[in-house]
Amino acid sequence: MVQSLKRAGMAIAVAAAALAGGHALAQSTKKPAPAPAQQKPAEPAPAAAQPQDNRVELKPAQDKWTKVCGKDEAAGKEICYTTRDFGTDPNAAPVLALAVYDIKGDETKVVRLLMPVGLMLEPGFRFGIDKGANLDGKFQICFPNGCFAEARVKVATINQLKKGTLMNVYVKNQVNNEVQFVLPLEGFGTAFDGAAIDPKVLQAQQEEMAKQQQALQKQLEERAAAERQRLEAQGGAGAAAPK
Repeated sequence: MVQSLKRAGMAIAVAAAALAGGHALAQSTKKPAPAPAQQKPAEPAPAAAQPQDNRVELKPAQDKWTKVCGKDEAAGKEICYTTRDFGTDPNAAPVLALAVYDIKGDETKVVRLLMPVGLMLEPGFRFGIDKGANLDGKFQICFPNGCFAEARVKVATINQLKKGTLMNVYVKNQVNNEVQFVLPLEGFGTAFDGAAIDPKVLQAQQEEMAKQQQALQKQLEERAAAERQRLEAQGGAGAAAPK
């Protein structure tokens, strides 16, 4: 699954929160960590997060949902999560990522979002499936590439997600206006109930992501260098021109 640098970053960040830190997730299902009280965003939200009509129609950034499972040795439980990235354009950087966690043996499930930076954290977020009632969630922690937000839900909500068409996510932007992200749910139920991806396949995909990441970084650096040279050449020509 070939992906761009930023697209890969969203999925890897969501994945790292599960199996790389599975024990932390299992603990958080018992006692969720509070959202930062007065944390300020490090940078403004992407332009796509603040459209004129405050409604952002998102598209899948990957061909299909990915389900990953692993054992949390400390808690003695198996954790599976089903995830996908979403953006305004399949070839552009994702706007957010969704991951739904199934902790075996726990009635409570976790809906986790990796949201853009530049949003108001204290109000938290709301989400609903199709025209159903909205549920509340909280922001947990922010990193340079985005902020994690999650909600604890029951099996009934998971069943709605599996049967649903759209997931609507509501947040507040920097000027206190509500922004609605709309995520398509097609294929989620099949992936959630299906088999997990083979670890070897997942590793191969991550290695491919790393290669794509390096190639894109090199391409961006080359473009930046070419643009600097063009501007310097224009500046020199302007200075040499007769008055």
